[in-house]
Amino acid sequence: MTATATSKKIKAGILGASGYTGAEAMRLLLRHPSVELTLLTADRKAGQSVEEVYPHLGGYGLPDMVSVEDADWNSVDVVFCGLPHGTTQEIIATLPKTVKVVDMSADFRLRDPKTYAEWYGGEHTALDLQKEAVYGLTELYRDQVRDARLVACPGCYPTATLIALLPLVEAGLVDPLDLVIDAKSGVSGAGRGLKQNTLFCEAGEGLSPYAVASHRHAPEIEQEVAKFAGLAAADVRVNFVPHLVPMSRGELVTCHVRLSERKTAADLRSEFENRYQGEPFVRVLSAGAIPQTQMVRGSNNCVIGVFEDRIPGRALVIAAIDNLVKGSSGQAIQNMNLMFGLEETAGLEQAPLFP
Repeated sequence: MTATATSKKIKAGILGASGYTGAEAMRLLLRHPSVELTLLTADRKAGQSVEEVYPHLGGYGLPDMVSVEDADWNSVDVVFCGLPHGTTQEIIATLPKTVKVVDMSADFRLRDPKTYAEWYGGEHTALDLQKEAVYGLTELYRDQVRDARLVACPGCYPTATLIALLPLVEAGLVDPLDLVIDAKSGVSGAGRGLKQNTLFCEAGEGLSPYAVASHRHAPEIEQEVAKFAGLAAADVRVNFVPHLVPMSRGELVTCHVRLSERKTAADLRSEFENRYQGEPFVRVLSAGAIPQTQMVRGSNNCVIGVFEDRIPGRALVIAAIDNLVKGSSGQAIQNMNLMFGLEETAGLEQAPLFP
């Protein structure tokens, strides 16, 4: 398959199609003008139709779900991988080299295998692939994504956080060693599996921090902040606390930053406006406008707001995304578009859904 947009459709597979990210990838790809879904795997749901697993996606002629063992890799040009960490690297290592991979799991995000082993509880078993993987934060790694065979899409929290911080860190406008990130996500971010803390009676009508000072997305954020600041990853530590919000989808991060000497919140806004000018999915809000998850629901958009802090020398950067779209499946499709030489916005043009 050549990396050009032709009348021949790209054949795509989704591994882990029964999860929320898999469902969102199906929803978006159904309306992609250049993609045909030819393979859906879901081991626990193998043999079931899409309509049985996700009734809202019934009637579109999608293939039934099969086990990974029964997958026909010759039927796909690209796979979107929404499998659990650990499982992903084992399966991707067996794929034909002709198949491109857009990974939505955590297996290839961390460049240091020791860091991966520390945070994910096991040694990385596909180190050659790890060296090949490109970090898929599209707006900051666009050129590398275009030439990649394997793209590791960022986690949802790092996506919002790094869009909000990396331009500032790279420009030397904020102190990379003094970053406090207050993050909140809808319950879909915890996955579709049965967990007590995501039951309606447990998560509804309440707000809960979790994985305090121990969330796996922290080293991913630190890795990228260090790279853009020109520092060693071991020298960067961020204060990152995620919270579970009783809503299905949506994510908002409030980043507390220390300004560099003689810099102001206006300088941060100016940097964002210059850096993200022309970006199809990133919008810097006008002064005083506050980002809300309602602004991005169901879309691949990210909105950013910048505010002076009451504490001299500090500022607040707030970003909102839909965790299932820009934070996962939408960004994955954005990367796939680049990998195949398509319009970057293809299949992602839908406006946010409100209310």
